[in-house]
Amino acid sequence: MKALRLPWLWLGTWLLLVLAVVVLSLGSPPSGPDVPASDKWQHLVVYGLLSLGAVQLFRPGRPLLVVAALLVLLGIGLEVAQGTLTTDRMMDWRDAVANAVGVGLGLLTSRTRLRDALASAVPSRA
Repeated sequence: MKALRLPWLWLGTWLLLVLAVVVLSLGSPPSGPDVPASDKWQHLVVYGLLSLGAVQLFRPGRPLLVVAALLVLLGIGLEVAQGTLTTDRMMDWRDAVANAVGVGLGLLTSRTRLRDALASAVPSRA
């Protein structure tokens, strides 16, 4: 992890967000009008934000790439789980692709000044 003030608080918050994605992915789908392809954008944005959070927490290089790979695998695994473990959800490979693209877009922030926004906003105790 990066040197942050209260790193376990930030990591715990990020892990709670990951858990929320798991719970919401396996729960009953929300009711409402069906807007074509809108859920693909939701997948892309949510996984992009999870990835952006990982960029803030984890050191660049191997640690960040491992977390990114785990997020992609989580997205794939949740799609499989929706198709096999739920009765009111269905597996969609396009959702898994949207998840992976979102992770990739979030990773791109590691190439910008935004990569250290959390460390800059909350200085660590040295």
